Amino acid sequence: MPRSPLPPREGISATALRAPGGKATHAKNHLPVPDSIGEWLESEFPEAAPESRRALLTDGDLRDEAGHPVTWDDPVIPGGFYFFHRPVPPEERIPFEVGIVFEDDDLLVVDKPHFLASTPNGRFVRECVVTRLRVDLDQPDLVAIHRLDRITAGLLVLSKRPETRGRYQRLFQDRKVHKTYRALASAPPADMEFPLVRESRLVKPVGGRQVLEVEGEPNAISRIHLLRTITPPHGDTDAAGPPRRGDTDVEPRDRAGGEDGAPPRRGVAEYELEPVTGKTHQLRVHMNALGLPILGDPVYPVDLAPDPYDFTSPLQLLAAEIAFDDPLTGLSRRFESGLELDPAAVSSDPGETR
Repeated sequence: MPRSPLPPREGISATALRAPGGKATHAKNHLPVPDSIGEWLESEFPEAAPESRRALLTDGDLRDEAGHPVTWDDPVIPGGFYFFHRPVPPEERIPFEVGIVFEDDDLLVVDKPHFLASTPNGRFVRECVVTRLRVDLDQPDLVAIHRLDRITAGLLVLSKRPETRGRYQRLFQDRKVHKTYRALASAPPADMEFPLVRESRLVKPVGGRQVLEVEGEPNAISRIHLLRTITPPHGDTDAAGPPRRGDTDVEPRDRAGGEDGAPPRRGVAEYELEPVTGKTHQLRVHMNALGLPILGDPVYPVDLAPDPYDFTSPLQLLAAEIAFDDPLTGLSRRFESGLELDPAAVSSDPGETR
């Protein structure tokens, strides 16, 4: 797809729309080409009010891929790309801020907070890292070159310049970026040995939120290390405090029984996770499959369908480190998150299935 001739508006990129017909292979190249732009827009947006369709040319500043404005009666370029700004309603602000970790002429590395999307996605167009920073920093060319789940916190790398963007994107595509996550989950059973590698085939059903492990050749690989086990008596997280960065001592696991003869609680452990591949929800699915669902996860093992504005139980998963050899300079680069995990921030009992 050609680059949009329209700059972002209020941090939001223009929408691309491809016309029917043309010689190139695409989803609509077999369809008849309408006689005019107006006829095409009527077929593309049949449920829109007539004034809304016409507003795409005026308020939306509809242009062809060469950047020329178009009129209602202009002929359609078969298979051509057209760009316009669609109306985006206001969104309730996500009450967490983005932290700047590193910046140079080409890259911006930030700490993405929990609950803030990385890029425009469905319900959140304005309330995401890319749109916010384009506006706040007056950098309309910012693009995230990888993604983090909305409820995962930690390091996100953005490209500032289209001229060098492809070099950095290729690093992620070719798996030349080493990413390390930290997570809090239930302490493992005594017979589970670390480090361990989880390999499986992951599939995301159409329309579903949960990614499933299925039979077949593995397409997802994760390395999992146990850093330490937090052992608050009877789940009292205040006794242990949050995990400390760099603390790798493994403490004895909590095997004491609960009150009134209740089953023993396993406590909470801190893990280091290394995704060898980059499938959707990979680390969350693999930890859940091991019987160690990450604390605060609203989808695994049970999809709770939470309100996206419910901030009471942040997922205890943090993109903690990113390292790679810079394709422009050849120098080794390593970035470390300034955020911390916090078991006290999770409202559910670590002994429960959530």
